[in-house]
Amino acid sequence: MLSLFITLLVVAAIAALLGLGRVSGVALSAARLIIFIALILFLLSLLGVVVL
Repeated sequence: MLSLFITLLVVAAIAALLGLGRVSGVALSAARLIIFIALILFLLSLLGVVVL
């Protein structure tokens, strides 16, 4: 999950440098969603809830 997050951040940075605002925005939104899901799974694991 972390590698996907980093990949999306790199795609967003490259797209922003090339002036592709929409692609950059989509990649950044996807990265934000992935980090939010990872945070929820982390908090659930801290509480001892078995996920998956």
